Amino acid sequence: MDILSNLKYAEGSRKKKKRVGRGQGSGFGGTSTRGENGAKSRSGYKNRAWFEGGQMPLQRRVPKFGFKNINRVDYNVINVGDLQKLIDSGKLKETSLNLEFLLKNSFLKIKNRPLKILGNGELKAKLEISANSFSKTAVEKIESAGGKAIKI
Repeated sequence: MDILSNLKYAEGSRKKKKRVGRGQGSGFGGTSTRGENGAKSRSGYKNRAWFEGGQMPLQRRVPKFGFKNINRVDYNVINVGDLQKLIDSGKLKETSLNLEFLLKNSFLKIKNRPLKILGNGELKAKLEISANSFSKTAVEKIESAGGKAIKI
């Protein structure tokens, strides 16, 4: 009958920790299993994640160009031709348009951007459009159709 005080681990189930650098008699003295020469055999060695063994590293090999303009303004853009297509298809019945209306009716997708009207296409309908910016050709086409281009 086994008593708790007599319990032992199974033979070979537990392995002793390798104690390196404890003299020649241990079998792990001398170089302490680190090999002969080089930075890795020395104490205090740390390998940086991007280190490539002295080879010119990737972030210095790859050319750099361009920059990110922090003052750039990304606009919600719609052409006057697209507005005319929406009117022709019957999806757009309003004569007064602004950013909120276009977003609410899912003609534009991104909320936090100003609206810019561009002049690509033909416009026959008389529209009153409020936007943050207009191209010159868009203003000409809106006003020639009898509408108004109101800059916010």
